Parts: sequence; C-alpha cells; structure tokens
Amino acid sequence: MTAAGTVLVTGATGTTGSRTVARLVAAGHRVRAAGRRGAALPGAQPARFDWYDPTTHDDALTGTDRVHLVPPIGDPDPAAVMLPFLERARALGVRRAVLLSSSAVPEGGPAVGLVHQALPSLFDEWAVLRPSWFMQNFTGTHLHATTIRETGTFATATGDGRVAYVDADDIAAVALHALTDTDAPNTDLVLTGPDALTHDDVATILTETTGRPVTHHRLTVAEVRHRLTESAGIPPQFAALLADMDRAIADGAEDRTTDTVHRLTGRPANDFRTAVTRETSRGL
Repeated sequence: MTAAGTVLVTGATGTTGSRTVARLVAAGHRVRAAGRRGAALPGAQPARFDWYDPTTHDDALTGTDRVHLVPPIGDPDPAAVMLPFLERARALGVRRAVLLSSSAVPEGGPAVGLVHQALPSLFDEWAVLRPSWFMQNFTGTHLHATTIRETGTFATATGDGRVAYVDADDIAAVALHALTDTDAPNTDLVLTGPDALTHDDVATILTETTGRPVTHHRLTVAEVRHRLTESAGIPPQFAALLADMDRAIADGAEDRTTDTVHRLTGRPANDFRTAVTRETSRGL
C-alpha cells in the first residue's frame, strides 16, 4: 500500500462506512469521517457533511486527496447532488474516488449508475465497488432484520432466485485496498460472498445459527412495493426500484459469485453462516 494523504469517508457511521473508517485507521491512514453532525469515530477526524447542503462540502474536502463515496440513502436520483460534489472535489485536489454502488446497478443504469458512468471522466484514479446484497441486512437495522426480531419472518418477491450475499466487513476490506493501494483499480468490482443462496436457504441458516425459527414469506412484486411504501415509509419511486430488484433476483440476475474479495484482500470472502454467527455474537 502507498502512503495516502487524508481520506474523506462519507456515510461514515453506516454499515460499510464505519467499517471502512476502522480499517483505514488501523492501517495508519489519516481519515476524515463525514456525517451530518460530524462522525465521532475512534482515530478519525469528524467532518460535518450533508449531501444536500453544499456549504458543508468545501470544509469536508479541503486537505483530502481521496474520497470514499457512500451515496445518500433513499434518493432515486443521487447524481443530482453527487456530481456537483465530485466536480468540486476534483477542483480542490482530490485525485482518487471510490464509489459504493451495487451489483444490481450497472454503469449508466438507474440511481447511482449515472455517477458510476461519470467517475472515470472526473478522476484518473477511481474504483466502483458493486457489492451484492449485504449479509448485515439480516442482523442490523434493515427491514428484514427488524421483522425477523419482531415476528421471526421476512418477506421478498425473489421466489427461488439466488443471491450471493456479501459481508460488509469484506466490502470494507476491499475499500481499503481500492483507496490506498499504489495503483487504483480503475474499474468496477463486483463483490459477492462464496455461496449463492435462495431466501429459503437464508431462513434455514438463520434458524440454525440463532436458535430461533425464521421463515421466509414469498410475496408478489406489487405486495413488496406496497409494503415498503406503507410499512417502511420508503418514497414510492424508491420503493418501486427496490421491488423491481426483487423481480430481477427472481429472474436470476444475482445468481453469481466472484473471486474479487479474495483477489484484492488475499483471503476468501466470508460465508453467510460465519458472518451471521459473528454479528449475532455482537448482539446485532
């Protein structure tokens, strides 16, 4: 790894952002942890940052040369705020940008796909992390995890479709390399776990690892869209996008595994059972 300057991490208190900050700090890098009130994380400098408040952008960026981009949550058009920020970042001397996207969103696709498309023209050093769905969706604050804790169930419209869920710890491990290795990846990196699982498989593993019965309920795409809007309070346009991702999973879009985690970190990706056991031992 090369000696980087200061790395700005947006979304620094989130599932992947907090883990990325911790890995950067542990590796001896200077880190600015960005959040709406500044993110007070061990070893990092807090920076007040709000995607929707441009007056916070310059202070967060000044003195940084690399940025890890966690898009604003729930925004169906993040490019509207992210692209002006990235242009300003380049003007202030940022030379490397690493974007957190999704395996479900191709370059030029909806939402953050437009930011992915623009990144190579803005920075000579860049990477786009495209993880599959997070294993932590079943242990953290995600709707699945909440309903599992409350009712012992979770629901999707994925049918028999398979997903190679990825551990957020592995995403952060790849982010560390993408941000600090001497040579930037300059490509997009699809990140998965080692096994593609149906959601019935997921329920079985959760039952076995937690000791509590967990059941997967199968819904239609329309039912998922309604549930996200009415029960979770997600804006209709974004709820429709998420429901369509379930449809894509049912059609096989996420039935794949990659060796990206192993190639970049030198160790195999964590499997679902291992990650759930670790997360539940932390009380998550």
